[in-house]
Amino acid sequence: MKPAEVLDVLIVGGGMIVHDQILPSLYHLQRLGRVGGIAICARRKETLQALTDAPMLRRAFPGQSFSANLNPFAHAMRQMEPRNMVFVAVPDQLHHEVIMEALGRDQHICTVKPLVLEHRHGVQIAEEARRRSLLVAIDYHKRFDDRSLMARRAYREGRFGEFRLGTACLLEKWYYRRSNFQNWMTKEHSDAFTYIGCHYVDLVHFITGLTPVAVSVYGIRDRFPNGAEGYLWTDARVIWDNGACLNVQNALGYPDAAPGGNTQGLTMYCQGREDGGLIAHSDQYRGVKYSYAEPPSYSEPSPDYFQYVEWDGAGLAPAGYGYRSIEQMVSAAIRGQLDGGLLATAANSGFNDRVIEAARQSLQEGGREVRLS
Repeated sequence: MKPAEVLDVLIVGGGMIVHDQILPSLYHLQRLGRVGGIAICARRKETLQALTDAPMLRRAFPGQSFSANLNPFAHAMRQMEPRNMVFVAVPDQLHHEVIMEALGRDQHICTVKPLVLEHRHGVQIAEEARRRSLLVAIDYHKRFDDRSLMARRAYREGRFGEFRLGTACLLEKWYYRRSNFQNWMTKEHSDAFTYIGCHYVDLVHFITGLTPVAVSVYGIRDRFPNGAEGYLWTDARVIWDNGACLNVQNALGYPDAAPGGNTQGLTMYCQGREDGGLIAHSDQYRGVKYSYAEPPSYSEPSPDYFQYVEWDGAGLAPAGYGYRSIEQMVSAAIRGQLDGGLLATAANSGFNDRVIEAARQSLQEGGREVRLS
């Protein structure tokens, strides 16, 4: 079947990531003529109204809007023509159910990471997508940071040698605890490593081509403001098939008053024939320091993940690897490039499903190492 040139999109979920990255990216693709209608399905009217009223979205995309849908997601999907796109932006534990429903409706799928919490669910999704010739892409947007693409090319040319030891961290702001995270990122369903650390498991694989073989995760239980308990601080150790080791620290614990939207970075030490190799990405500091005339006065914004910039059209344009990732997913579906190319897909990222499932087991067993089957 010839791929459509324009895709209608249904977003399931309306939280922070929809406001910050997904909806503005799709709005821009809509005015470029690559996305048609945009609908958003959520359980609460207030969620959809907040997106409608969002000042930055109204300023950046004058005259554009989405169709609000308060029906259950299965009902919303029934209203779609086949072979368009569903964007899954719901809590981790709901991904499998929503994705399988969308595949059953013959829709291409983009989903926030991680794909699923159990490897068998990832296998089921990949098999169903292959059977129906549909794309299931995962928004591991760090793949489209120029730093990652530069490191991938140089590593695969042999310029760094072989990865041996590495450290990574990404700590989100404290205010995440006061958001809707407290209603779903509880110890029963997710944790800081599952939600954030999977980025770096994916990224090391993306750069090196190596595959993880074992994982251990130590988690510290903490309470959200509503009293719900979660693993809000985690320290993971991932062993790779060449014997290399990556340590990953994650938390909802970066001070609200600290500069930048979070703190994050990746360092990889490698072994060459006669010398060592080094990849060091300080993703927290992007070389920008602003002090505004009115509070909040001091900021160190990242120009790389997602920003609004002026362009020759009306409003503002999204820029950065957050936008590029979504553009790549939409383009792959339009082209019928179901293997994903540089994208993470259900078919090519089963290793991360295994890591997440093992990580959840390790957390519940006090940090015991779990080998990946």
